[in-house]
Amino acid sequence: MLSITEEIAVPSPPPQVWHVISNPQDVVSCIGGAELGPSHDDGSFDGTLVVRFGGIRVKFGARVALELDEAAREGRLTARGKDGQGATRFSAEATFRVVEGEGPGTSRVSVDGKVQLNGKLAKLIESGAGAVISRMTKEFADALVLKCAGPAEPAAVATGEAATPVPSAPRPAGLLARLRAWWAGRRAKRQGRPVRAAHRPANKSAETVERGARR
Repeated sequence: MLSITEEIAVPSPPPQVWHVISNPQDVVSCIGGAELGPSHDDGSFDGTLVVRFGGIRVKFGARVALELDEAAREGRLTARGKDGQGATRFSAEATFRVVEGEGPGTSRVSVDGKVQLNGKLAKLIESGAGAVISRMTKEFADALVLKCAGPAEPAAVATGEAATPVPSAPRPAGLLARLRAWWAGRRAKRQGRPVRAAHRPANKSAETVERGARR
C-alpha cells in the first residue's frame, strides 16, 4: 500500500484556491498525463492517468467519485480502476483541505491518501512510487499556483482621453482648385458657355503645375 501526505503552499486566498481545487476539470489540468472522461448519473466520472515508472509507461483508467464540503473547504476523493492491460488493479482514497496560509491572502492545501495495488505490476510500481509521487507532487503544486493566480493585469489601461489625430500628409496648395477650374472650363466649352478666365499663377512653379494639368 502507498501512503501520500503532502502540504502545498499557495500564494492565493482560500476561497480562490478552493474554487480551483474543488473543480475536477481544473485539477486534472494541473496533472501531467491526466485526462477527464465522461460523467455518470451518480455524479462520478471517468478519468485516465499515464505514469512512467523508470522505463515503463503505464496507463490507468479509473472511475472517480468526489464529495465536497463547501463550508469547511474539505473534500474526499475515491477511485477504482486498472491499468490498460488489466494486469494491475488499484483502489485509492484521499482527503484534501484548504486552510489559511501563514501570511495574509495565502493558503495551504493538505492532502492525505492511500493507494492499494494488486496484480502483476504492483511490486514494480511500489518500488518506484516514492520518486514518482515526489515528481508529480511538485509538478502539480507549480501548476496549481499558476491556476489559482488572479487574471493578469492589462498591459495598458485606457485613460478616457481623446486620441490625438494623426496629421495627414500636406497637399500642394491651390492645385485642387486649379484642377477644378480646368475641368469646369472643359465642360463649359462643350456646352457652348463662355469660359471664365482662370486665375493666373503667382509664380513660375505654380504656372508649370497648371500647364501640366491642362495637358
